[in-house]
Amino acid sequence: MASAKLRRVINRDRLEADIATEAVRVFAECGYEGASVATIAENVGLSKQNLMYYFPTKQALYQRVLDDVLDEWLARMANIAEPDGQPAEVLRAYIKAKLDFSREHPWGSRVYAMEVISGAPLYGEQIRERVVPLVRKDIEVFERWIAEGRIAPVNATHLLFAIWAMTQSYADFAAQMQLVLGAGQLTGADFADAEETITRLVIAALMPAKASG
Repeated sequence: MASAKLRRVINRDRLEADIATEAVRVFAECGYEGASVATIAENVGLSKQNLMYYFPTKQALYQRVLDDVLDEWLARMANIAEPDGQPAEVLRAYIKAKLDFSREHPWGSRVYAMEVISGAPLYGEQIRERVVPLVRKDIEVFERWIAEGRIAPVNATHLLFAIWAMTQSYADFAAQMQLVLGAGQLTGADFADAEETITRLVIAALMPAKASG
């Protein structure tokens, strides 16, 4: 009895994950208003009614998609900016983690970006509760380094904004980059070049000569 119940739970979890995986692509391509639950269901091999047994509304499915995106992003970023770390190494790790997320989860990054660009009408509270405290912690770390003379004096909040803009654009504006590069998609080499370039720019701007090593 218990094993049968466990199998049902596992199967449900897998199906919900499959639905969310397809939904993130459709939301990224069509936006929230343009996305069709019927299309998502068809692509997963379900009827609309069957899909809505698991996600009763489009907003519930959208919420699950954004929850998954945020869970993944926060898991990668949670322990990067440690006060006692070497600033240059922390910045390298931070930039790499953001670019890795853009490379591995481009659809999720775009859905999140579209939600924020529209004013976060459906997900603003979750961002305030989960993202803002982590960002403030990172800002405090950077401000401590500035006070200690370990990095150059800058506005730490806008430093983070600049890193986000440089790294997330490789997901959110990949189509434009592909047109400029004349390529069908961004490659691992493109992301490696981006990581090296962004890291060099940031560290050159922030690292005092005595801390650059």
